[in-house]
Amino acid sequence: MSSFLIDDAAGATPLHLLKASEWEAWIANRPEAEQRWTQAAGFTGKAGSICLVPARDGSVGAVLAGMGDDLPMWAAGALATKLPAGTYHLADLWDETQATDIAVGFALGGYQFGRYKETKPQGAKLAWPMGANRGLAEALISGITLGRDLINTPANDLGPEELCAAARALGEQFGADVTEIVGDELLKQNYPTIHMVGRAATRVPRLVDIRWGKADAPKVTLVGKGVIFDSGGLDLKPPGGMLRMKKDMGGAAAVLALANMIMATDMPVRLRVLIPAVENAVSGNAMRPLDVVTTRKGLTVEVGNTDAEGRLVLCDALAEADTESPEVLLDCATLTGAARVALGTDLPALFCNNDGFAAELLAAGELVNDPTWRLPLHQPYKDMLKSDVADLNNVSEGGFGGAITAALYLQHFVSAETPWAHLDMMAWNNSTKPGRPRGGEIQAMRGAFQMLRRRYV
Repeated sequence: MSSFLIDDAAGATPLHLLKASEWEAWIANRPEAEQRWTQAAGFTGKAGSICLVPARDGSVGAVLAGMGDDLPMWAAGALATKLPAGTYHLADLWDETQATDIAVGFALGGYQFGRYKETKPQGAKLAWPMGANRGLAEALISGITLGRDLINTPANDLGPEELCAAARALGEQFGADVTEIVGDELLKQNYPTIHMVGRAATRVPRLVDIRWGKADAPKVTLVGKGVIFDSGGLDLKPPGGMLRMKKDMGGAAAVLALANMIMATDMPVRLRVLIPAVENAVSGNAMRPLDVVTTRKGLTVEVGNTDAEGRLVLCDALAEADTESPEVLLDCATLTGAARVALGTDLPALFCNNDGFAAELLAAGELVNDPTWRLPLHQPYKDMLKSDVADLNNVSEGGFGGAITAALYLQHFVSAETPWAHLDMMAWNNSTKPGRPRGGEIQAMRGAFQMLRRRYV
């Protein structure tokens, strides 16, 4: 359970979370002394503002926190770091969804990554809001915290082995079956592109496979890009492009966060998680531009650029995932800069081969304020992936429509009958916002979780 949320509300200071649009009506019904105090303080419910209302003995009698017109989750996300040290309880009633969101937002707002330096203790604690779904809130908090910690950990301490160990630990926590294919065994078991991308690193490539839930339950399969660091390979990235490449395993972190949510809430599905974990390094045996590899699916691929490695590790995992014809197949990846140019850093790009599935994901994301934006799988652009010597190239010439052509490459490895969605995400906050501190971030997974809950719960 989050250390920011406590069971005992005895002696806690009342906390009023107030919308700016409702402020005048709310304060009109309060004691005259409180009206004068807030007027003198200039408090109007503006987002992020706080007003400490004194009790008769001079202590803090209540706290007013302004949300502006923000949603409860992110309004609460600002409070963990802004409130004075102490224990608080919500003085007003919220419905179950909002109470749960407030608990989640408060905990996420207090998140700090403290592995390498001492962090400032957060003194504010919130009593569990009345009516909150605690099991759901704890699943969301623990999943997102796990994912953030993984992304924030640098590659010297999070190699393929450590990433797979984290996946194994999560699976075993919930009684899942976990297997791992390591090093040259990938070639023996026909995962050639995963091996090719990771073979140049001193830390060998791996594929971890988690299976959980009853065998006859609806199949939900998640695939996450686990490139723990991307130098670009022989097509080496410039320093600026390489700087944050510890986050290139953000897709793996995202699906582990979602898997945590699914298993912690005992969702009635047959979950499978596949994470190819590699480092894209440079050495004498690194893959070269114009090398050709035969993938697990049997398609031959010419390597037009070694820095387009994410789609290479994903394609073998997707081909394996597709063999079981899951009802839901979702892959997550920090795949292209083109998606960030098109949509910015906060909005993951969604590609989907099934309009109904896409509509479910989009609607669920909007409902929980975790949006994605659909981009087209524009089939004529497949011609841009043609190769003179292989079935396809891993990149297109010219760089136009880069996020689309990357998704089209992946589509080659999924059957048309399998409902499949691909999320191209940033997995990083460039600046701190309420509930979302600077650093690693789990994007679109609350939305995906909501979609699965609406389907199967």
